[in-house]
Amino acid sequence: MITVGVDSHKRTHTVVAVDEVGRRLGEKTVAATSEGHLDLVCWAGRWEQVTFALEDCRHLTRRLEQDLLGAGLRVVWVPTRLMAGARRGGRQPGKSDPIDAEAVAIAALRHDDLPVAELDGPTRQVKLLVDYRRDLVRQRTRAVNRLRWHLHELDPTLHVPSRGLRRYNVMDDLADRLRAHRGLVARLARELVDRIRDLTKTINGLEAELRILVRQLAPSLLAVPGCGVLGAAMILGETAGVHRFRDKDAYARFTGTAPIPVWSGNTTGKVRLNRGGNRTINTALHMIAVTQIRGIGPGKDYVDRQLARGKTRTEAVRLLRRRLSDVVFTALRADARARTGQPTPTPAGGQQLAA
Repeated sequence: MITVGVDSHKRTHTVVAVDEVGRRLGEKTVAATSEGHLDLVCWAGRWEQVTFALEDCRHLTRRLEQDLLGAGLRVVWVPTRLMAGARRGGRQPGKSDPIDAEAVAIAALRHDDLPVAELDGPTRQVKLLVDYRRDLVRQRTRAVNRLRWHLHELDPTLHVPSRGLRRYNVMDDLADRLRAHRGLVARLARELVDRIRDLTKTINGLEAELRILVRQLAPSLLAVPGCGVLGAAMILGETAGVHRFRDKDAYARFTGTAPIPVWSGNTTGKVRLNRGGNRTINTALHMIAVTQIRGIGPGKDYVDRQLARGKTRTEAVRLLRRRLSDVVFTALRADARARTGQPTPTPAGGQQLAA
């Protein structure tokens, strides 16, 4: 098996091929176009079994990844931190595109459980919609903040309810009031109200589109108490196929809910908070946890039990997030089996889709 590491840039891709023991067999630089990718496929055709290892920066490698998969080649993703570690441990000093590409290949050789790339599916559509909606929400927040400063200058007594500028009736009432004001500040305020209205319309349309997709793809995930459409969409898009994870513990490491061991010598069993992992899924799990603690689902009873055992509230919520990661993993596997027509096994002990 030959492993081809790829160092990707906007205009070029540099690749280095290594054998099973890490010996360099060749290198090549191609243009970051479909023609260059075809040239790369032809170059790799000299070997019978080839795996391409791409550094996990998919904004740069998306087109290359799709072309390689379309040619029937195997592609794996190498996390950046693994590549950096392989480069630091390399025998050749310095930094160049071939050195980085070789480091990606060596990291892929050392780790045989890397995520395997696949052709785009419906979960890719969910991720694109979620990312676009998130960007629009940020734009709306900036516009709302600027509008509130203009309103304070025009009339300090003018009250707008908190989060009220998400509702059309509040925006209509505010637009009517602004018509009585003259000057540049009033004009800018009216334009901001129109901008917020347009953004809200688009955001609501994206939420409706996500609702249809998520109900089709993840009914079991939506059945988890406290998991709404947006939270489920965030989890679906970032997971990108639950079959990539061998078990719930691997998924917990991916979501950043598995604690990190920090002990040595006579001090054993100590762990600390994992600040890594996928922070988007971690945020979605926190949203589910907070909703359950408020009384929707079994999370409140679980947290109360942990508090009675002497845990702090922060520690109890962290433990709840870890349990929710397992619940979400089970739900995602059930939905994946349902889509492929496979029977869903009954969890041991009759475990339900709850914390």
